[in-house]
Amino acid sequence: MDTTHELRNEPGWGPLAVLMGGIFLVVLDFFIVNVALPSLQTDLHATSSGLEWVVAGYGLTFAALLIAAVRLGERWGRRRVYVLGIGVFVLASAACGAAPTIETLVAARLAQGVGGAMVSPLVLALVRDVYAGGRLARAIGIYSAVMGLAAASGQLIGGALISADVAGLGWRAIFWVNVPVGLAVVAGAPRLLPNRRGAAARVDVAELLLATVTLTALLLPLMEGRRLDWPAWTWASLALAGASAVATYARGRTLVAHGLRPLVDPVAFRSSTVRVAVACQGLLFVGMASYFLVLALYLQLGRGLSALESGLVFTLVAIPYMAGTVAVPRVAARLGTRTVASGAAVFALGHVALWVAVRTDASVADLAPGLVLAGLGMGVALTSLIGAAMTGVEPATVGAVSGVLSTVQQVGNTLGVAVVGMVFFGGVTAGYDVAMAHSLLVLAGTTTAVALLATRLRPAVSSGRGPEVASSARPAHPVGGGARRATG
Repeated sequence: MDTTHELRNEPGWGPLAVLMGGIFLVVLDFFIVNVALPSLQTDLHATSSGLEWVVAGYGLTFAALLIAAVRLGERWGRRRVYVLGIGVFVLASAACGAAPTIETLVAARLAQGVGGAMVSPLVLALVRDVYAGGRLARAIGIYSAVMGLAAASGQLIGGALISADVAGLGWRAIFWVNVPVGLAVVAGAPRLLPNRRGAAARVDVAELLLATVTLTALLLPLMEGRRLDWPAWTWASLALAGASAVATYARGRTLVAHGLRPLVDPVAFRSSTVRVAVACQGLLFVGMASYFLVLALYLQLGRGLSALESGLVFTLVAIPYMAGTVAVPRVAARLGTRTVASGAAVFALGHVALWVAVRTDASVADLAPGLVLAGLGMGVALTSLIGAAMTGVEPATVGAVSGVLSTVQQVGNTLGVAVVGMVFFGGVTAGYDVAMAHSLLVLAGTTTAVALLATRLRPAVSSGRGPEVASSARPAHPVGGGARRATG
């Protein structure tokens, strides 16, 4: 009996639960650590540089290894690499929770990023392996909701765990909580997920090294430049990033000329909608991680709220975000391909409303309209954007597109934190209200850019090769209902 065929045509929600458990953990750990920094600084006698690496190290290894993890998933099987990534993440989380020094904690955070890189890009590909039709659309909506919930609730969960001081663990609880959830995912994945492979292709070591150098050389100065007042090595590193990016592209062209597949397969991006959606994804995430960061700093340092109190304020973003993801099918039925642009416009409007409240020295309660609008717009934009990018992708290139989407998310997160962080900290000398107001202007600009770019998204068009372009309003069925049987 072909159980894989049954899984494809009549899937339950068990596989999605296993996948959402993994993506929730890796997204949460990008945000939850911020609220613990004062506590771990005291406990581990950490310097400011050490604290920055606790945050930045995770994103660095995460972004640098994403696309390579996709290729491993194609060769070894997506489920196998997903489970291995969760295992690495769990072990690294335990090491974080037990870290006796700041150096040990930083090393464990780097390892967490490796595990996250093996998990994040494979989740969307596995969702496409399991679900089709209406269930695929709902699964993508749930995926978007879980990512946003993990990001928006990170402050609340972290603050609650630290305030509760579970078993006397203090800040260490934010890492130990990953262990039981991760172990449950590892236990359920072999039974619930298929282990499909993509087209077999070897990893070109030279291309992988060049791509890793590009990302590392770009992200390192952005993480450290402001704190060190931009010494010469930061500019040399940015120049190296540009040169190695050109070399990476040239290496990819050489591989294609010899009939081999580069890490980023150009075939995966024949669709103009996929190309536009990837660009929108990067810009959208420039304005997401940085928004949560500066908002948390503003609430705690500017408004004097505790970590738990600021986390409660974040529910004004999280709840509308969830409502936005649920509303996407109805909104898309009315707006069609304008859904992404409309969601981004509401997100930008939320920034403007919050800017007005901040500039008029309003009460914390008066911040609510801007927070609610931002959460609602964020939910609509992200959910419909992921649908636009993924539902028009041919099965053979699902992994490649998923990997690029995850990579631009992490690079966008890091770029946003670096750029908006510079604006925020540069304005702190004039007061936290000024710093937040300046940051909100930049954020309004990035989300407006997403809204403008998203107007170029186009509805799905059928051809002999299957859908070339995805509609953000109505996800298409994957090409080829008789997908290859799972292996492993």
